[in-house]
Order: sequence, then C-alpha cells, then structure tokens
Amino acid sequence: MKNALSWFYMMLAIVMEVAGTTAMKFSEGFTQLKPSLLIFIFYAFSFTFLTLSLKYLEIGFAYAIWSGLGIFLIFCIGVGFFHEPITMLKTLSLICIIVGVVGLKQS
Repeated sequence: MKNALSWFYMMLAIVMEVAGTTAMKFSEGFTQLKPSLLIFIFYAFSFTFLTLSLKYLEIGFAYAIWSGLGIFLIFCIGVGFFHEPITMLKTLSLICIIVGVVGLKQS
C-alpha cells in the first residue's frame, strides 16, 4: 500500500510539473499574469508530491521518472497543441531518455 501511495504521489507530481511547464508557454515570458502565477503554484505542488513520493522510492529512479515522463508529455503537448515539429533528433533523444530511465530501474 505504501508503494502504491508513492506512485500515486509521483503521478500527481508529474501532472503538476507538466501543467507548470505548459503555463510557462502561456505566460509569454511572464507577460501574462494568470499563467505566470500558475507556474509557481503548479511547481509548488509538483515538488511537494515528488518529495512525498521519495519516502518509498529511490531518489535517482524517482527523479528520472519525474523528469523523463515530464519531458515526454511536454513533447507530446508541444507537438499536439502548439504544432511544434517532430524531428529525428528529438525522437532519438526521447528514446535515449526512456532507455536511460529503464536502465536506472534495472540497475
């Protein structure tokens, strides 16, 4: 049960991190007040949930999951909602991140 709760906190941390990063895009360089404020709110929640998840997860693996899934989801949002291009280099880089996270878990 404790491990499941840690994973629940991890998923919340990732969702909040992705929301905060998306708010960065909408803030237009801190020129829009609401998205600018949301950056700090979402990241505060993200770090809180990440910290709670670390009670039962290894820090290296947890951080790799948090950042790796965040990167992947932001990539998907960038492509899907902001019409950013998909390049071979971006795709290969994402594959390297996924392989790295799996490698951390296996070691």
